[in-house]
Amino acid sequence: MYDPIMVAPMRDELLAAGFESLSTTDQVNDVLTRKDQTTLVVVNSVCGCAAANARPGAILAASHKQKPNNLTTVFAGVDRDAVDRARSYFRGYMPSSPSMALMKNGECVFMLQRHEIEGRDPREIAERLTQAFDEHCA
Repeated sequence: MYDPIMVAPMRDELLAAGFESLSTTDQVNDVLTRKDQTTLVVVNSVCGCAAANARPGAILAASHKQKPNNLTTVFAGVDRDAVDRARSYFRGYMPSSPSMALMKNGECVFMLQRHEIEGRDPREIAERLTQAFDEHCA
């Protein structure tokens, strides 16, 4: 587990862009089970691809005109129970961090896993996300 003080700047980068941090299983359940709502869940990480690709890509996508009702993040290696609970909703996907899931009515309708984030430009990640937003967040 990482020291929450050490990862605060990494968490704050998403919070400053309007993301809500989910740090408990109750918070995850509350947001991900909302009916008639879409939620982006960014599984944040301390790794370089989170810093260079995932967070910047998610932030770019968050400014898209069509976006989820809820922009959220859980932090791997810090919010263990919240991350495990969020991942329990990502049926059919192996745990990876960073990763990004678009949820609709409690179901994962789109997923970007670490292997789809590593080495990708933030604009490419944002484009993949905004395509999913356009499809699922209308």
